[in-house]
Amino acid sequence: MTTEERVDENQTEKINDNQVANTSVSSGFRGMVFEQYRKAKDNAEAYPYVWGSYLIVYGGFGLWVAYRYRKLRNTEDRVRALQERLRILRQEREPMSAKINSSTEKPTE
Repeated sequence: MTTEERVDENQTEKINDNQVANTSVSSGFRGMVFEQYRKAKDNAEAYPYVWGSYLIVYGGFGLWVAYRYRKLRNTEDRVRALQERLRILRQEREPMSAKINSSTEKPTE
């Protein structure tokens, strides 16, 4: 047997094993998910630099979105605190302005 025949036999064994695995797992939704996972895994192993660049780009984008969301939440918290202070100041001044208005009003008869 030459090395080419051995390689061919190994390839046919792998193909047969894959076919058996595909038929046993490919039933239903779970099999479909597993098949997609296997394809993605094979692709990631075949093209590691492409998947690495995806991780860098989309990971960086995810970090930026998380940063902006956190900054937005902090700004909203500051605005709420300022609104609460303004509401308290307004309530404190309301009785004073009511007293001033009632004392300046002259009864008309």
